[in-house]
Amino acid sequence: MTPKEPATPSKWSVFAAVGLSYFITVMTTMLSILALRAIAEDFGVTLRTVGWVVIIESLIIAALLLPFGGLADLVGKHRTLRSGIALFGLGLVLTGLSSSFPLLIGARVVTALGNTLVQSVSTGILVGAFPSEERGLALGAQTTAVAAGAALGPLLGGMLLGVLNWQILFFLLAIPTAATYLVVHRVLDPEPRTMRSNYNGFDLAGAALAAGFITLLVFTVNDPFEFGLTSPVTIAGAIVSAALLVLFVRVELGQPAPILDVRIFKIADFRRAVAIRVVAFVASSSIMFLIPVYLLSVLDLSTRSTGFIVTLFALGMILGAQASGRLYDRLGARLPMMVGLVLQCGVLVMLSQVGETSPTVLVALASLGNGLSQGLWNVPANSIMMGAMPTTALGVGGAFTNVTRTVGSVMGQAGATAVVASVMVSRGFDIPLGDIADTSGAGSAFVDGWAFTYLIGAVVAAVALVIAFRITPRPQDGNVR
Repeated sequence: MTPKEPATPSKWSVFAAVGLSYFITVMTTMLSILALRAIAEDFGVTLRTVGWVVIIESLIIAALLLPFGGLADLVGKHRTLRSGIALFGLGLVLTGLSSSFPLLIGARVVTALGNTLVQSVSTGILVGAFPSEERGLALGAQTTAVAAGAALGPLLGGMLLGVLNWQILFFLLAIPTAATYLVVHRVLDPEPRTMRSNYNGFDLAGAALAAGFITLLVFTVNDPFEFGLTSPVTIAGAIVSAALLVLFVRVELGQPAPILDVRIFKIADFRRAVAIRVVAFVASSSIMFLIPVYLLSVLDLSTRSTGFIVTLFALGMILGAQASGRLYDRLGARLPMMVGLVLQCGVLVMLSQVGETSPTVLVALASLGNGLSQGLWNVPANSIMMGAMPTTALGVGGAFTNVTRTVGSVMGQAGATAVVASVMVSRGFDIPLGDIADTSGAGSAFVDGWAFTYLIGAVVAAVALVIAFRITPRPQDGNVR
């Protein structure tokens, strides 16, 4: 007898596997942000230094998403997802075992590699399981899973950081990660070869150039060695980054099987969606990075109260994503994107007015509004990009959408850190985070840097709003002009 073909999992079974993967990785990232002060106090490091706990992961994800997405289209997206979850769990265990800050950064590198594998294929797997007319629904559901992880991370961290060492939390996170692996393994069988990319080989040159460009760009923006914006090293980094980008485009145009077919940028709305995601995530990520630091180190709130306020971001994102996904499927992309970006600008302006004695309810409202706005503009921008991708390149397509998010986020985090740290250092406060609340004048210096950061962020969000105004009201798959 001929063996039966494995049953195709339902779209919601696929969502369960992908959603759990997103949930656990995002929950861990949010918990990491909330644990920054405890980590800084344990190892006696400053704001700029401890920021690398988050930035190093974002940097690796941004640099390797596209190469990993291309590989996944060749070897199988389901296999890649399982491998990513396993490596991510190993990184969590190593994080819990870290006895020094360099070892901690090394553990975060392992975690980041696993997270990159997960993110490189998750969107492609999910979009491939839903019909095209339900793409907004699928990506709205994905954003809801992300938001659920963003909600539980701060709540869990807020409750447990007050009674447990931060390292124990990372050990505990390895348990649901193992459960996620079992679900993914059960639901997603290895794809038959016919479902994989018809590419003839892996574009190693394109992958290397893409990784090099993104890595150098993020290093230049973050300025980890504090060369300064006008330093010859910083200027050279910017020039070389631009040269690598130009070379990447030229190489890809000449490749018979490029890792990313750059001709897709001829589609006007695809270009606009890419620009909106990068620019808007720059503005949005600065909020999520600085709010926990402000609440814990300036207002000296408890981790539980801080976790609750940060969780409001996730609640807002769930509401925004659900509304935006349905609006996109019915009315197109422009309306929800513009509403979300107008709200984003308003939140950033409001935060720029927050001081040392402002009521925490203002920060809570800003956290909720930031999530709501991100849910509104993110889903349609993501949908436009995935709609332009051929079905044989959904792995690299999903990876590229996540590249735009990660690059925007790491630039926003790095920019926010650099601005606040620069203002504090200029006032003579290059001190550990745990000392801000107890050092006279340090809170004021932090708030001045915070205000400047958010005014810049409002301008950045306004740029995204202008681009969104030019989005075609109802773009069609593969034909958005």
